[in-house]
Amino acid sequence: MAEIRVTERNGEARTISADSGRPLMEALRDANFNLQGTCGGAMSCGTCHVYIKQDWNDKLPAKSEDEQMMLEAIADLVEVRPTSRLSCQIELSDALSGIEVEIAPEV
Repeated sequence: MAEIRVTERNGEARTISADSGRPLMEALRDANFNLQGTCGGAMSCGTCHVYIKQDWNDKLPAKSEDEQMMLEAIADLVEVRPTSRLSCQIELSDALSGIEVEIAPEV
């Protein structure tokens, strides 16, 4: 199980738990954070965009070229930060327990 500390779009913070081995996007979507994940993890919509706290961002694998391209594509619609990630590309694990994320504005 991974513990995820989430800051919602309205600034409220709460902590959820999710099974290791599943995408962060699914955990956030299933916990009713109003995160769409419309493309189901194909990196073609950007609706699962989150900001990762810097300490945790450094512990994640680098963004793939496809993920980076999608983030660049949505940059005209929402703020994209150096810690922006598509949550569909982050697989939860025990090592990520305690990860801190902020739900980005809707695309």
